[in-house]
Amino acid sequence: MVLALALLLAQAPSIEQSMNIRSVAQARISPDGRWVAWTETGTDWEQNAYITQIWVARADGSGRRQLTQNKKSSTAPTWSPDSKQLAFLSDRGSKTQIQLISPEGGEAREVSSHETAVGSFEFSPDGKQFAFTGADPESKDKKARKDKYGEFEIVEGDYTLSHLWLQPLAGGKATRLTEGGFTVQGFEWSPDGKQIAFSAPADPDLSHRETTELYVVSVGNKAVRKLVAGPGAESNPTWSPDSTQIAYTWAEGEPNSYLNTHLMVVPATGGMARRIAEKFDENPSIAAWCASGLYFGGMERTQSALYRANPATGSFERVGTAGAASLSKDCSAAAWAQGRPNEIAEVWTTPLKNFAPAKLSDQAGQLKQFKLATREVVEWKSQDGAQIEGILIKPRDFDPKKKYPLLVVIHGGPTGIDTPVWTADRYYPIERFVEKGALVLRPNYRGSAGYGEKFRSLNVRNLGVGDAWDVISGVDALVAKGFVDKDRVGAMGWSQGGYISAFLTCASDRFKAISVGAGISDWMTCYVNTDIHPFTRSYLKATPWEDPEIYRKTSPITYVKNAKTPTLIQHGELDKRVPPPNAYELYQALKDVKVETRLVVYKGFGHGIDKPKQQRHVMEENEAWFDKYLLGSR
Repeated sequence: MVLALALLLAQAPSIEQSMNIRSVAQARISPDGRWVAWTETGTDWEQNAYITQIWVARADGSGRRQLTQNKKSSTAPTWSPDSKQLAFLSDRGSKTQIQLISPEGGEAREVSSHETAVGSFEFSPDGKQFAFTGADPESKDKKARKDKYGEFEIVEGDYTLSHLWLQPLAGGKATRLTEGGFTVQGFEWSPDGKQIAFSAPADPDLSHRETTELYVVSVGNKAVRKLVAGPGAESNPTWSPDSTQIAYTWAEGEPNSYLNTHLMVVPATGGMARRIAEKFDENPSIAAWCASGLYFGGMERTQSALYRANPATGSFERVGTAGAASLSKDCSAAAWAQGRPNEIAEVWTTPLKNFAPAKLSDQAGQLKQFKLATREVVEWKSQDGAQIEGILIKPRDFDPKKKYPLLVVIHGGPTGIDTPVWTADRYYPIERFVEKGALVLRPNYRGSAGYGEKFRSLNVRNLGVGDAWDVISGVDALVAKGFVDKDRVGAMGWSQGGYISAFLTCASDRFKAISVGAGISDWMTCYVNTDIHPFTRSYLKATPWEDPEIYRKTSPITYVKNAKTPTLIQHGELDKRVPPPNAYELYQALKDVKVETRLVVYKGFGHGIDKPKQQRHVMEENEAWFDKYLLGSR
């Protein structure tokens, strides 16, 4: 009986069990460093939703508890300047509004009652009010048009803009702070409370992000002045402690590019901006500016780290391994959520003077009943000599003398990244695959984050083609080690990973089965339909009308006559990023060349399938597909 129970517990999680694993994020340390709040997201099958709640603990690890209990999600925990209250966002009524609660517990109260949903928000330095972003209410002209003609949209002519509003902590009606032909995104109060710096593109269209510029608004008289303007996008403004300078990130050229963003500093009164941390070869994300320096985060191969720059000299140094860190007011302590190799993400805190992370959460307790696969970083050379890394996922009882089937799971992006951290399965049931006897390779193909601008630029005018080199060379490298069966290899991926999978379907005969999730099949079809046109222009360096050959070369559909691999296609009905014509085009082409294919379209979903029941179906479809063609049912 005991042995049978032990064997039962020593199994991989089922699809549903994996989907029930809760995850942590948004760790926020209080200004005084005494508290840490974070979010924990779990699955609510009855609501068919992932519900997020806020947890808190003292920085010494005591007093850990769930703070919010509502059936609706609570997100964006934000501490008051005196660390005595915690604000957050929740749609407990009809729209998302700012809520306020004590970290000691009790009932939350709704502070804002804005006509539209609150976007981002921040306490004023004196703690008496909030600034927040909110979309403009529907205009009278728009309402009259709808009454007369019904619903329609004028493309690039019917934008709804967001602006800054001020909301008293005591409640009541918010007052509008900004006006104009721009839509406010990131913002920050000056430490003296007199001004707010913000970034704003001309409109919310993702294809127009290069219009993002830096502004400052005076809280007293609502006067807005443009601080930085020019080519590229200026974002994420952060004030110096004395309110005299502003740091920000600058992205060159068109948005969604392979180029690095840069750390910049400009006088708060205007003038010449200067670049700092010039040798940092990744995309920095500003965390805080304190007397001890400007702190920022960034990817470092398969992990993320915290750095400190000296704004005066431009030099920078590594502080420690930490992802998206939140810092106390004096930058003496930090908190963040991050996983370690072969561990689930946890919430951590540390003093920065002596970087020694202490764990506040206990997410690992959810996994004790399961037998989990192991993850390790592997490396190989691609066809053109590029050095590629990936994550190899193996059973705990891996035997290098055996030959295993191999499944390649390809991340999106292309500037996504796979790490050896354990994460709950979503689109692809990786733990189930391993339990069925397969190895799983997750390649960080060219273009992936963490390896610098030169590595990302290997994708320029080489999308799909170079990516396929990286995947196939990774398969070959594992086959050469002797433990992979070259005749039992499959591939799958979502978004950019779906595009690469489609490329492998059409241009390679190396795979026994493939799954294409929200993937591009034809770059011209994608370019004219997508909501991020600059992405394609940036990587291919042309429009279809300027260089049809590069669009032909990098499109999977070009090679479809060579296709032989049974292919599952999954796509969201309302996908604007990779519009559904890509799925239908690949599906019909594969049928025409007599390749077995199956297309599943998820009604009401966009680029991501983000509800539990439909996501469960995505995984079950993938498990059944690879069982049929490669693994065999068990």
